[in-house]
Amino acid sequence: MHRLLNQLAEPALALPRGLKRGVALVLDALLCLLSVWLAFALRLGEEPALSPAVGWAALVAVCVALPVFITSGLYRAIFRYSGLPAMVAVARAMLMYSLVYVGVFGVVGVQGVPRTVGLIQPLVLWMLVGASRAGARIWLGGLYHRQLRMAAMPQALIYGAGHAGRQLAAGMANSPEIRVVGYLDDDDRLHGHMLNGLPIHNPADLPELLADTPVTDVLLALPSVSRQRRNEIINTLKPLKVSVRTLPGLSDLATGKVNLSDVRELDIDDLLGREPVKPNGLLLNLNTHGKVVLVTGAGGSIGSELCRQILATSPQKLLLVEMSEFGLYQIHQEIVATLSGQRPLDSQATTGGLEVEVVPLLASVCDDVRMHEIMDTWRPHTVYHAAAYKHVPLVEHNPAEGVRNNVWGTRVCAEAALRNGVRNFVLISTDKAVRPTNIMGASKRLAELVLQALAEAHPPQARAHGARDSARVPRTCFSMVRFGNVLGSSGSVVPLFREQIKNGGPVTLTHADITRYFMTIPEAAQLVIQAGAMGSGGDVFVLDMGQPVKIIDLARRMVELSGLTVKDASNPDGDIELLVTGLRPGEKLYEELLIGDNPKPTQHGRIMKAHEHFVPWTVLQQKLDALSAAMSVNDVPVIRSMLQELVSGYQPSGHVVDWIHLAQEQHAAASLG
Repeated sequence: MHRLLNQLAEPALALPRGLKRGVALVLDALLCLLSVWLAFALRLGEEPALSPAVGWAALVAVCVALPVFITSGLYRAIFRYSGLPAMVAVARAMLMYSLVYVGVFGVVGVQGVPRTVGLIQPLVLWMLVGASRAGARIWLGGLYHRQLRMAAMPQALIYGAGHAGRQLAAGMANSPEIRVVGYLDDDDRLHGHMLNGLPIHNPADLPELLADTPVTDVLLALPSVSRQRRNEIINTLKPLKVSVRTLPGLSDLATGKVNLSDVRELDIDDLLGREPVKPNGLLLNLNTHGKVVLVTGAGGSIGSELCRQILATSPQKLLLVEMSEFGLYQIHQEIVATLSGQRPLDSQATTGGLEVEVVPLLASVCDDVRMHEIMDTWRPHTVYHAAAYKHVPLVEHNPAEGVRNNVWGTRVCAEAALRNGVRNFVLISTDKAVRPTNIMGASKRLAELVLQALAEAHPPQARAHGARDSARVPRTCFSMVRFGNVLGSSGSVVPLFREQIKNGGPVTLTHADITRYFMTIPEAAQLVIQAGAMGSGGDVFVLDMGQPVKIIDLARRMVELSGLTVKDASNPDGDIELLVTGLRPGEKLYEELLIGDNPKPTQHGRIMKAHEHFVPWTVLQQKLDALSAAMSVNDVPVIRSMLQELVSGYQPSGHVVDWIHLAQEQHAAASLG
């Protein structure tokens, strides 16, 4: 019975307003007749026979009650009444009705109608009308209010009427955040049909559909579609004022139901518009599978992704080295939860039949004693050195610390690796190291020079079978991997742009013509691991970053795919303004990946090998000692001049902007004044 009532509720609410009022009038008329019959039965103590007296009493009840109910507003919004307001409205109408009915049959009197019927009938009708309103509220009110809430919710179309799309619609059926109102699908055989009560539309009809339906979101349920096709779909949606979100790929969805929590912001590689290359499994596993692996800067965006990718290769131990306590805590918790799930605080878990020990280590890469102690204890096979200061303006304002962390941190870790027989040492470098205009880029190029010089001074050699003494331990194979910006990293513009768009703008960029090479974090991390596996000593690997991207185009794409429009001279009524703020200290308009022009291919299509000049270790070591002396007294002009001497192509783009140096100059000027 309850299910039947629920099934009847939606058709009842779907009736036109006029028809619903007519139904309510008829029901109230029937209640009037029923109340008269009950009043006679109560007065006589038996079932009343049909007579002219009963007919007059019923006729007067209907003719008086309905006009009173209409003028009292009982039919304006019946199903929205609830609680006290409903009872007050019914009581007011019944009081007016009772005065008339009691006056006619209780005071004046009508032949054949007992006067007490004139008193009993209004009381009975009062109870019946009140009960009918309460019943309607219980039966229809909840559904009515739910429909009101759903009508006010954002509406979405699911692009893809396949298995993932159907599961997503089912998972969102009771979502309090967004309501699915239909599907879009490329299969013309499905157009015009219904799927689980939702229409399937032709994507080409979307502009007309948006004009008639307040759709705010399009959810891409296309986990198995190619990147090329996905980009084509995104480009067709870009001019339309809809927010585009997506489901992850099939490998992420795995099995189980799909719901709104699986929908996320558009994949960053969708913004990039490039098909990532599948990794070479042999290269990916060569230096990590079943081995002890150490990652410095493990809490950073690149370092943490390296840890995730390394875990997928089933290492024996993974050592997480990080200076930030919070960053280390986050990545450690994530990794252990990924491995075990049931024991998030346990430092051991099992993956792929191999026990993986995860060791979180608080340490600064500049601390020689600490880094030697770590490597001496665990004797890692491979070290990925991702710890670095990478934010160009911050390093420009704090140059001594930037050089100390990026150069001395690399030197300390590299020498500790040499002393402790680390087989492979891979430095994560940057395109800003090529003909740098800033301290950050110059410091990263100098870090490369340190490894190139150490590689020449200590060339790798084969380990003798069964060798145990340190004299026979093979030398470390040093290599560097240079690439551009990674989308979505802590220093990337993408999180900043997303936050600015969310806050209503403006989206800030430093120059309208600024371009950068971009790559997704997972792709960059995979290529770093694969490049490191190809190193033979002193190699500088350069990742193929594709075509450079104009930052203003990336910003515009993000605004449009958020369902908004760019506010500019051609569209003054747009939603989000793109604001050019000017180049920051040390910032370049264009970045390069190669110092020379003679890159050589490798066995991986996205990885090239560069051959670049470097300073021999005997010379470089003396220069580094002099640079260390300048850093100890924060002599920034000397630091910059020494970087110019050591780093080919380094041309500072402006004056010294070190905060301490500037403050000291101001104090000196004030004392002279």
